[in-house]
Amino acid sequence: MAGITEIRSRMRSIEQTLKITNAMYLISSSKVKKARKQLSEVQPYFEQIAKTLLDIFRHSPELRHRFVDGHESVKEKKAGFVVITGDKGLAGAYNHNVLKLAESYMARKKDPTLFLIGQMGRHYFMKKDIRIDAEFMYTAQDPTIERSREIISTLVSLYDSENLDEIYLIYTRSVSSAQMEPEIIKLLPLDRAMLSAMRGMREEGKYREVLRYEPTVESVMEVLVPGLLKGYLFGALVESFCSEQNARMTAMDSASDSARDMLKKLSLEFNRARQGAITQEITEIAGGAASLLDS
Repeated sequence: MAGITEIRSRMRSIEQTLKITNAMYLISSSKVKKARKQLSEVQPYFEQIAKTLLDIFRHSPELRHRFVDGHESVKEKKAGFVVITGDKGLAGAYNHNVLKLAESYMARKKDPTLFLIGQMGRHYFMKKDIRIDAEFMYTAQDPTIERSREIISTLVSLYDSENLDEIYLIYTRSVSSAQMEPEIIKLLPLDRAMLSAMRGMREEGKYREVLRYEPTVESVMEVLVPGLLKGYLFGALVESFCSEQNARMTAMDSASDSARDMLKKLSLEFNRARQGAITQEITEIAGGAASLLDS
């Protein structure tokens, strides 16, 4: 059995660890609330853009546009993947799941272009000796509209110059505080089905009015589509950030529970050791007293 001093030292160490895990849990909880609030404030704007584009598609079935139809003259499509991971660990299987999904989809494409958001993805693909074409630093832990606009501007520029024919976004969707799912969506060419699946798009009777777009429908799409893509990316950044924080909260909660269990066991062990020491002292005193009486 370990000595009293050793047990007390272990208990102090675990108590300090428990304070850290509790603090990390509270910090992650605060970050999730802040990010959710930020997304909810801008979500209606991007949903309205999606509704407008759906209206254009419904009333202009003959419309042909590179954002929708892609580069039709290209035989072999050049695919780009934007992968969102975290900058830190201690988040359970969060980073592992999204990286495995990204790796499986990239394996299906010939010479894919890889864009990374997050340090954990960088470390993973460097170990795998997979080429990283671009990194968007300092974004995973601070998702903002401005940063999303810069990234989408870069991607659209590569798409317009035909350096990329398809662009995919791989991130982690926060289904609930306890459930996170890695997901892939196609940014360009624009997927009409994905537009229809957005929240609020399924109600009937939304498209009875006929709108006129000036100067042309194509000109309006030149403005709306990059704005919508910015909304997609910002939403994915926030979803990934919330998923990471939720995963970290779960991990820290589990670590805190384990620390409390260890403290209970060590407390019992400490009490046994202390009782044993007291018993031994009493025995020694009694033995000494008995020897004095015998003499």
